[in-house]
Amino acid sequence: MKRGKKSLPTADEQRVADTLVVNDRIVIPKSELLFSFARSSGPGGQNVNKLNTKAVLRWKPADSLGLPEAVLLRLTVQCRTRINEAGELMITSDRYREQGRNIADCLERLRALLLAAADPPKRRRPTRKPRRANEARLKTKRQRSEVKSQRRKPLGGE
Repeated sequence: MKRGKKSLPTADEQRVADTLVVNDRIVIPKSELLFSFARSSGPGGQNVNKLNTKAVLRWKPADSLGLPEAVLLRLTVQCRTRINEAGELMITSDRYREQGRNIADCLERLRALLLAAADPPKRRRPTRKPRRANEARLKTKRQRSEVKSQRRKPLGGE
């Protein structure tokens, strides 16, 4: 079987590889993302104590150029427990035994968080009570009042 030369990526492919595309409005440059690695817990055989497969993603949403202000506000409220004192959003992944798959998992988790924050919450529309329900409530109040008034002693001096 003959192997062909690997072609170089086009400019568009390179741009997509250098950015995290969340939706058509939100694009995060990967230069804003900082990855660090640590030893992962769990199964891994002999490699578990030798390889740094756990990926830790740090990102400062406040400094991001590709994040609209409204999305930033919703993200900081939704992820307040994940944001440290330095303003970094931290996402960790040690689901897989391979560093590359854990990096992809971190990026997918960040994408899911940004998609959730990009959705503006639906406004609550107050409902009106139906007229019939109000009439029924008043009718039962009148009946109850009548029952209680019949328990009272008559006003006359009998």
